[in-house]
Amino acid sequence: MRPSDPNPDLPQGQDAYRRLVLEIRAGALKPGDRLLEVELAGRLGISRTPVREAIRQLEADGLVVHVPRVGAAVRSLDPGEVTELYEMRGVLEGTAARLAARAASDVERQELAAINAEMAAALGDPARMYELNRQFHAALLDAARNRYLARSVAGLQKTLLLLGPTTLEGAERAQGAIAEHAEVLAALEARDEQAAEQAMRRHVAAAHAVRLRQFRTRPAGDLTD
Repeated sequence: MRPSDPNPDLPQGQDAYRRLVLEIRAGALKPGDRLLEVELAGRLGISRTPVREAIRQLEADGLVVHVPRVGAAVRSLDPGEVTELYEMRGVLEGTAARLAARAASDVERQELAAINAEMAAALGDPARMYELNRQFHAALLDAARNRYLARSVAGLQKTLLLLGPTTLEGAERAQGAIAEHAEVLAALEARDEQAAEQAMRRHVAAAHAVRLRQFRTRPAGDLTD
């Protein structure tokens, strides 16, 4: 079963929410796109009630807003908000790297290295790269052993979904991310907390630069990118 397919094990409202989140992340639903209950119900093959429930949850997450005379629409971010998101991501994930340098076990460090090696082998496959990158950052956060930090990162990641497809689609950025992960791994191996935090902040800053470049190069008049 593909991630975007219906999941019969979930209540329809939760499954509709899951599928719409995946569409936002993939860029199939773009910032500014309207969410029409009738259209979504027909496309997802369900009634309007679970669609309405899913839209309410997306609103609670900050992914959807109500626009006057338009209705529910995917939230748009301006470059300033993108910068704020990445600044906070640098703070949180930098802290995670610092804590992981202190607390990560040998097994956890080996797992992180294995994930990064898989990323190197997956160059040219953006979907696989995205999933492995997600696993790398999740494993690093687990190694930090701080539940409150994990909750803060989870909240931030929901808003980051609005940015659409992964920056790892480009070969240059994908190779850069792998090299940046390697710098984090070297700091973890050395138990160098400061170096780990700085390496992760550089990694986040590099991703931020790519996002801002995407904003600058989007077509004039494109209000949904």
